[in-house]
Amino acid sequence: MLIEIGYDRRAAVAYALNWAFARNPRFYDFEDIGGDCTNYVSQCLYAGCDVMNYSQNNGWFYINSDERAPSWTGVNFLRDFLLTNRGTGVYGEEAPLSELRRGDAIQLINSSGRFYHTVFVSAVFSPAVPQNIFVCAHSVDARNRRLSTYNYADTFGIHIVGARKEIVLREAPT
Repeated sequence: MLIEIGYDRRAAVAYALNWAFARNPRFYDFEDIGGDCTNYVSQCLYAGCDVMNYSQNNGWFYINSDERAPSWTGVNFLRDFLLTNRGTGVYGEEAPLSELRRGDAIQLINSSGRFYHTVFVSAVFSPAVPQNIFVCAHSVDARNRRLSTYNYADTFGIHIVGARKEIVLREAPT
């Protein structure tokens, strides 16, 4: 049975700030083989929910560099997972920048329409416009960097709604 467990934005942001300029040795650094941005954001999201989705078809998990879901490290795969996840782990919804909060994610889109970078929202000041949104990232490490300083054609905001985990109900002995 799936239950809602919530998403701890404070824990996720604390993780993001702590590891923005460093690498957690528990996770492989993908910087030299395509980039580490989505791996880092997945770590931040995991810090906020402490549950992975081990589904082999469309899950979100990391065991080691060879045993991980495409959504853990792939920009497009992470977006698809967060927007369609009905199982365990975090889940979200598309949201305009004006509705994002600390602990959410943003994906950057180039002029060709390609999603190429994932960043983690560490702070938002009113009004929530690019110069008032601060992010943490890997693949050009950043800690509380203004979103407006990035070079992008468009953005895709992902508001993290919550997280779920599976529990096993046991029947009482008769």
